[in-house]
Amino acid sequence: MFVRHTHASVLGACALLVASAALLLTGGCATRRGSPSPGAKQIRIAAIVFQEDQFFRLVLFGMRQAAREAGITLLEANSQNKPEKEIELVNTYAAQGVDAICISPLSQKGSVAALKQAKQKGVVIIADNTPVEGDVQSSYIECNAFNLGEQTGKAARAYIQHTLGGNANLAIVAFDSEVPEQSKARTQGFLKQVSDLPGVHVVAKQDAWLPEQAVRVVTDILTAHPEVNVIWAANEGGTIGAVMAVKNAGKAGKVAVFGTDSSEQLLDFLLSPDNILQAITSQRPVEVGKLAVQYALKVLRKEPVPKVVSMQGILLTREDPDGVRAFQKQLQEWIASGSR
Repeated sequence: MFVRHTHASVLGACALLVASAALLLTGGCATRRGSPSPGAKQIRIAAIVFQEDQFFRLVLFGMRQAAREAGITLLEANSQNKPEKEIELVNTYAAQGVDAICISPLSQKGSVAALKQAKQKGVVIIADNTPVEGDVQSSYIECNAFNLGEQTGKAARAYIQHTLGGNANLAIVAFDSEVPEQSKARTQGFLKQVSDLPGVHVVAKQDAWLPEQAVRVVTDILTAHPEVNVIWAANEGGTIGAVMAVKNAGKAGKVAVFGTDSSEQLLDFLLSPDNILQAITSQRPVEVGKLAVQYALKVLRKEPVPKVVSMQGILLTREDPDGVRAFQKQLQEWIASGSR
C-alpha cells in the first residue's frame, strides 16, 4: 500500500504498468515456476496481494525470484481491495492444500478469521504490509509505515522552513478507508515532523489512493482551498494524482508535493524541471517479497524465523538527483531480475 500503500498505486501512465500488468493475475491464480519431478511432492505457496500497482508487482517479483531459486510453485492472486474476495481466495487455497500463504492482508481485524481457519488446516501464514491480530502469522514483514511518513515529513519540514519561511497551508491525501492502520501510521509519522511548526496549518484531508481518483480529489481541494501550497500524499497513487492535479491546475512552482512509495513515474517526477514533486520515501518491496517466501520455506522446514521484520524506508529527493538516478537503476534491475 505501494498506500500500502497502497500499498497504494502505480497506477499511472508509465509503460511499465502496461508491460507488467499481464504478470499479475487479478482475481485468479496460476502456477508460476518450478514443475515437480515425477513422484515428488511440489511445495506450493500462494501469494495474495490487494492492488495492481508497482509496489505489489515488485513484491511479486521478489516472491517469484525466491520461488525460482527454491524450485517451488508460486500461485498468485489479487483480492482487488475486496474483503469478500480475500476470504474467498484464502479459503480456496486452503481447500486446495497449499503449504503456505504469503498475503498482504486488507485488515488487521477483518482478515483474521479466514487466515486462522487456513492455519488450522496446516497452512503456514506469512503476512506483509499489514499485520493481522493474534498468533496467526508465523512472521510479519513490512517497511515501517510510521517511518515512511516521518522521513518524507523531515524533507517537507526543511522545505517549509527554508523555502516557505516556515509557513504552509497543508493538504493531506490519505487512504484511511482502504487500509486504515497503515494510512494512519504514515500520516502520524509525517505530521510528527511538521505539526509543531507554528506556521503550518492542515486545511484539508481526504482519501484518494488511485491516481485518477487523486487527480479529482486534489483538483477539488485546490479549488476549494486556493491557499494550499503543500500537499502530502500517503501512497503511490495519491502522490501521482496530486502531482498531475497541481500540473493541470497550472500551479507548478506554487504548490509543492511530497509523497510516499516509489515508481518509475514518481522518479521521473522528481527529476522533472516542473519542480512539483519534492520528495518521496520508497519502500523495499522486492526484499519484502523475497523474505516472505524464504520465511515460509523456513517455517515448513521447522526452522526459526523472526516474528516481525520492520525495514526503514529510502528517502529520495529533488535535491539529490544523482541518488534518484541510482535508485532508478536499482529499480530497473529489480524488475528485470523478478521478471526473468
